[in-house]
Amino acid sequence: MSLDEKFISVRTAFYDIVGSFFRGIAGFFGYPTNPGMPTMSEIPSDQYARSRFLDSLPTHSTYWPPVQRPETWFEMIFGPTPKVETVPRYIYESKEEGFYNFYIENYKNIYFFPDWLSEFIQVRLHICLDITVLETIREVFFVGLMVYSQIVILRIALSWFIYINPYTFPWCYIAAAVDWTEDILQGIVPAILGVNITGSVFLGILGVLADSLNHLVFTMPFLPSEGEETKLLINEQMKNVLVFHYLPILWYRYPIPNDIREFWYNERPDILEYMEKAYQNLDIQFLPDDIVTQLNQVSISNSFVDFDSNLNKMVSTELLSKNDFIPTDLVLTKLHSFTSLENFLF
Repeated sequence: MSLDEKFISVRTAFYDIVGSFFRGIAGFFGYPTNPGMPTMSEIPSDQYARSRFLDSLPTHSTYWPPVQRPETWFEMIFGPTPKVETVPRYIYESKEEGFYNFYIENYKNIYFFPDWLSEFIQVRLHICLDITVLETIREVFFVGLMVYSQIVILRIALSWFIYINPYTFPWCYIAAAVDWTEDILQGIVPAILGVNITGSVFLGILGVLADSLNHLVFTMPFLPSEGEETKLLINEQMKNVLVFHYLPILWYRYPIPNDIREFWYNERPDILEYMEKAYQNLDIQFLPDDIVTQLNQVSISNSFVDFDSNLNKMVSTELLSKNDFIPTDLVLTKLHSFTSLENFLF
């Protein structure tokens, strides 16, 4: 008989004593008839299904440091420069949905602008189809955060070398660029074993901000809320996607930018024809402003010509010859006034 088998009875007796002790204490609180507090409140089925769906979505993964794929001599010596790893937009055209459709893969960690901010950028700043400016600003901001994070790392490294005074030239510039963060965070972040970790915390904040730019998606000319969740077969795999298609809601609420309408009229008449045919029931102007102005002028000119011809038909020669009905001079004066008005307008 082993030593463990000899103490089985002792172990069982100890378990029974402890169990009886806790059951006795729980009896004062109504055990076993009292079920206790519910572990969680009842969740509606639609919210529960939505939560399960979001949990099932994949994660848009990024890598830092970036994959070592140098393309120039500079990158081969000093390493590749940081680049934004964005969520790709796949643009497509179809006869049913139009020409400005795109879809993106649906991830659980992607971000969008609020609708009001996206509307402000498109309507007030006139950034609609060409989002090169937004992508450039994002990339510059991303590289700036990466460069500043390297400065923070250098400042942390300087604090470990006691023979370097960080407040002397040229290190004082690095200290001035980073030490203001310690003044803000030192009263919030405690020291651990006497070591100041505000620099490490601030470095983590910079990393989160920079990584969030990788997951930011621009939906112009659509609003983020116009995305429709569906599934598509991509590379022989069914994937959850967000589709932005048909007519953007801002092109219905506000006039379509004139440069886009001029592009349709001059270079892409097929898009103009589709828009006029597909959305003919909506009160939307698809022609450029100068073309609409010319058509209005021609319409007004034709209306004056029709008015003159109708007036000549209405007033016969026999009627003009009768001085006792309508004075001939008065009629000729009226006709001359209409002709002068036409010449003045055109």
